[in-house]
Amino acid sequence: MMMSRQTQEGGDSSTNYQAQNITVISGIDEKRAREVYQEMSLKLKEEFAQEALKVANSRVSEFESILLPKMEKMDGAFEAFADPSFQILLSEAQKTAASTERPADYDLLSELLVHRFAKGENRIVRAGVNRAVEIVDEISDDALLGLTAFHAVNHFFPASGEIYKGLDTLDKLFGNIFYGKLPTGRDWLDHLDILDAVRLNSFGGLIKLDEYYSKELYGYVDVGIRKNSEDFSKAIDIIKDNKLPKNILVDHALNSEFVRVPIPNRQQIESFTFTQQFFHQGVFIPNSVALTEGQKEAINRIYDLYLQDPNIKSENIRIFMEKWDERANLNILKKWWNNLDLGIQVTSVGRVLAQSNAQRCDKDLPSLD
Repeated sequence: MMMSRQTQEGGDSSTNYQAQNITVISGIDEKRAREVYQEMSLKLKEEFAQEALKVANSRVSEFESILLPKMEKMDGAFEAFADPSFQILLSEAQKTAASTERPADYDLLSELLVHRFAKGENRIVRAGVNRAVEIVDEISDDALLGLTAFHAVNHFFPASGEIYKGLDTLDKLFGNIFYGKLPTGRDWLDHLDILDAVRLNSFGGLIKLDEYYSKELYGYVDVGIRKNSEDFSKAIDIIKDNKLPKNILVDHALNSEFVRVPIPNRQQIESFTFTQQFFHQGVFIPNSVALTEGQKEAINRIYDLYLQDPNIKSENIRIFMEKWDERANLNILKKWWNNLDLGIQVTSVGRVLAQSNAQRCDKDLPSLD
């Protein structure tokens, strides 16, 4: 699964993700981090009447049991507990944890604080996380689910160049995200708007999912090169001249008369690798090899040989969406998305909230930039 920069009417832009750490005072270990957590929670307890303390203590302790193991897995994360701004955010997260009766919120809050540590140098991210922490106990289950699904459509794309494998990857992703029934109607969107998680535009709209994914994953539906054609011979020559592996061209899963480069879009040529077998001490050892700049240029030249036939491409898109509908979660997603009749723009608050919830549902997802 990858994240990819893209723009469309209904969603924010997204980008490839790479973590970076904030610089804070050093010297905090796990023991001291737990002490800081308890110091913050002692201040919190002063705000509750005696009758509410037992419930508040239980919820805050549950939040601690989820947060600290996650922070422990990140290099230098405990040092964030020495940062005054992080301590303030931690105190707010404890208040939210004490206020919510929804167990999943403790996991969601922990993801938000982990994200705050990883991206704390970015003030936009910090502002978004701060506000998101405040509304975790206010956002409804269906609104959070809808926000997360919308965010996932706009930000997560399969890295595999194999069409059916890419579809299976997306189906699995949305299967993890769909922990409930997707919301319908307008109320959940108004709710998100009130919470500053989205901005709505009654005069805008979303492009249909068929069109959206055929544009984002155009490498799946582009026509390719007809077998045994003159352009096919040119492509084979380019492969030989640049010492590219023969499987740089594969049968087109949507049209057996054509071959294609196994990528979801041309941007993936930059990160394309192939496997070479090295003989060592009597055994063949596979090794992943990155392309040279010349080989990348050669693959782009091969892509330029693709037949430009709108009728064949339209048929590819039809078959692609037919295969899409065969996958239960993707079928549900398409029907839901195509019934959204408003322009929807996710704010920085909604983005960090949706991303944190998505990572709560699927631990393998990359971090938000």
